[in-house]
Amino acid sequence: MTEVVPAGWQIMPLKFATDDFQNGIWGSDPNGGPDDILCARVADFDRKKLQVTDVPTIRRVPKNDRDRCSVQHGDILVEKSGGTPRNPVGTVVSYQGDLPAVYANFIFRLRMSSEQDQRFWLYALHASYLDGRTWSLVRQTTGIQNLDTNGFMSMKHPAPPLQTQRHIADYLDRETVEIDAMIDKLGDLQETLLARKVEVIRNSTQLSASGKSWDTVPTAHLFGNIGSGTTPKAERHYTEPGEGVPWVTTSELRESVIRSTSKNVTTEALESVSSLTLHPKGSVLIAMYGATIGRLGVLGVDATMNQACCAFSLPIGIDMRFFYYTLWGQRDDIIRLAVGGGQPNISQNMLRRWRIPLPPLEEQRRIADHLDSVTSKIDAMLTKVAQLKDLLTERRAALITDVVTGRKDVA
Repeated sequence: MTEVVPAGWQIMPLKFATDDFQNGIWGSDPNGGPDDILCARVADFDRKKLQVTDVPTIRRVPKNDRDRCSVQHGDILVEKSGGTPRNPVGTVVSYQGDLPAVYANFIFRLRMSSEQDQRFWLYALHASYLDGRTWSLVRQTTGIQNLDTNGFMSMKHPAPPLQTQRHIADYLDRETVEIDAMIDKLGDLQETLLARKVEVIRNSTQLSASGKSWDTVPTAHLFGNIGSGTTPKAERHYTEPGEGVPWVTTSELRESVIRSTSKNVTTEALESVSSLTLHPKGSVLIAMYGATIGRLGVLGVDATMNQACCAFSLPIGIDMRFFYYTLWGQRDDIIRLAVGGGQPNISQNMLRRWRIPLPPLEEQRRIADHLDSVTSKIDAMLTKVAQLKDLLTERRAALITDVVTGRKDVA
């Protein structure tokens, strides 16, 4: 890396700044004996605060390995294997626990030399992750990402004198705490607005203007079709987005209109796979199980779907917008009736029996118009809050990068 740095700084490979580099260990199942010890995992990483404090996992690790892979307060832990497309490997955190611990085999530990400040290097390595330099070292030959650790340790960084490192770390500690507090307040505002939105929807669809409950009717009496879909097995049944027929999965149910999907099926699949049904534009969809259980969507185009979605179409005496809002307001009640241990689910039969408030059709339309107006205003506020959070997050990242590279003088 060729970079101009302030006077007194130097460009230093990471390996020259460390005293110790050590891969982790997973050990074996604990047995309550003297070899049991806390083991930090990537799942314990707080990516926002760049630290690990709570380590709930206990593993059995022999003494020699415990000594070799021990982690001390302030040590830097780096994720070397795992990752996701959104969060590639290379995340760094500082161990802030006070109890003896080791770290798992998907992690390696850095211990900086006495001439270096660990907090400064944590910020410096985090800056490299944020600007994509670390991502260039990600290797993926199978389903798992791996960090090129040799390349990581050879990566060069601007390094000021020790006192300047400490001053920079102190400054960033103060500034990032303030930015994080503002981001947290915006997060609280988002939760408040979302709760208000659900409250308005629920109250408007369940009760009349006088506060009385509407009569209720099973959904089976209100729709000409309540059905689902399937997942075609053969690869030839799928085609590129924009071609063939849209195929909806529950990951695309986000309380919005669905006009395109990440995967499409061929017209041949629609003809040959018996359970693959084409549902009409305007159908209301609900996720029946999995992490997205209860999520909703409305088809903006004719589409097929997988077996985890349930579609309501061909309405009989019910406004589809009113029905969509009603399901949204009743979602928590529906989810509470889900059955199953590891993956609770709601069945089509239960959804067919589910009772929906049924005011007169004109009143349904009036309520839907009112909710369109109110929820659009709340959505506009949510959009502004999300934009502010993004701006603060970008500001935080830019500040860290500018300070640890010497572009911003904080002396």
